[in-house]
Amino acid sequence: MAVGAHRAAPQPIDDFEGWLAAFAQPTVALELASLALCVLLAWGLVRALRQTLGRDEGSIWFGRKDIDGVLFPLLLLCLGFGARALLDRYVNVAVLQLAIPVLLALVAIRTGVKVLQIAFSQAHWVRALERTISWLVWLALVLWVSGLLPIVLNALDQVSWKVGTARLSARNILEGLLTASVVLILALWASAGIETRLLRSATGGELSLRKALSNATRALLLTLGLMVALSAVGIDLTALSVVGGALGVGIGFGLQKVAANYVSGFVILTERNLRIGDFIKVESFEGAITQINARYTVVRALTGRESIVPNEMLISSRVENLSLADPFVVQTTQVQVGLDSDPEQVMALLKDAALAQPRVLKEPGPSVQLSQFVPDGLEFTLIYWISDLQKGQGNLRSDVNLAILQTLRAHGIQMMAPARAAPAPGSPTVPFAV
Repeated sequence: MAVGAHRAAPQPIDDFEGWLAAFAQPTVALELASLALCVLLAWGLVRALRQTLGRDEGSIWFGRKDIDGVLFPLLLLCLGFGARALLDRYVNVAVLQLAIPVLLALVAIRTGVKVLQIAFSQAHWVRALERTISWLVWLALVLWVSGLLPIVLNALDQVSWKVGTARLSARNILEGLLTASVVLILALWASAGIETRLLRSATGGELSLRKALSNATRALLLTLGLMVALSAVGIDLTALSVVGGALGVGIGFGLQKVAANYVSGFVILTERNLRIGDFIKVESFEGAITQINARYTVVRALTGRESIVPNEMLISSRVENLSLADPFVVQTTQVQVGLDSDPEQVMALLKDAALAQPRVLKEPGPSVQLSQFVPDGLEFTLIYWISDLQKGQGNLRSDVNLAILQTLRAHGIQMMAPARAAPAPGSPTVPFAV
């Protein structure tokens, strides 16, 4: 054959014996070299893009390695198409003709697996589903190479039954399920990408709002994907109106609390009066908000206990948000000293004891007030501010009280015992030395 001459279009290979005859051609070595060159070129492009764009282990395109993402088999598929189109003009292509469906299967497996890993990273059933997808795709490829796929499809087409006025076959259902799986995977992929972009570098109230938008976008995309999937299977969507009406009645009567919690969760996320990281008090439970979900909110106390609070309670009941206006929280402690103590000295010592603690704010600084006169003594109130409520209050109050006790003892100032009951007439008030 002269160089540059075109040859007739090859006949498609549809059985195992045809594949064996095609692989016995002397031009197979040239195809293998072309395929190896495509592999090296695809790997180099992925590696260069990874270094240019930065390593992202959670990426669907790149994955955790250079070849386990979607981008590598997709580039290899495109390069394989190009190589086959080029060689097909001069030689009878066999290796690349088989490599194209293999690469298509690999792209399908990588896409499904990576999307499921990103969308359901915490689910235990993802691993089993990944293996199921891989086995089904490779099984279809083996049936196609061996020439059994048309026979299997014709056999499935013979298994049919009537549903109303429509005729359904096993082949229709299989093709519909395949289409539905593709649509749902694409919907999950789009929602995962949108969620990653929305939640990137977001904190506080902005994080809550972006989380609400992310949840709404995922729900919308999955709903649209489910509708397209049902249509692909052959289910008439107009029949769902009856189911929707019955579901609405069920929500109205039996699921009022559940529906109220979901609506309340949407209100919380959109109004942003409660945000992730806020320190709140619900009834007698105090803690920081760690999660705001569609139905409930998780509040974690400083002791490590977590409380799952229904969102309706956060809307309908009284909730104290200690972080809503600003992070500053005031603390007070009372000290009673002897009547002969120097008030100015006591006030200065109390203020110094508070300022000695690193968590006590310098602005606004601590202040001391002479609260009241007690029998044979003076009562002072120390007021100071903190801005790190998540680190606890009792531990800081203990440190401040210990510092007060030490400084008053060092200066020989007597502290009075707190009066628990009115003293009997004529009984003296006995101070205790510190």
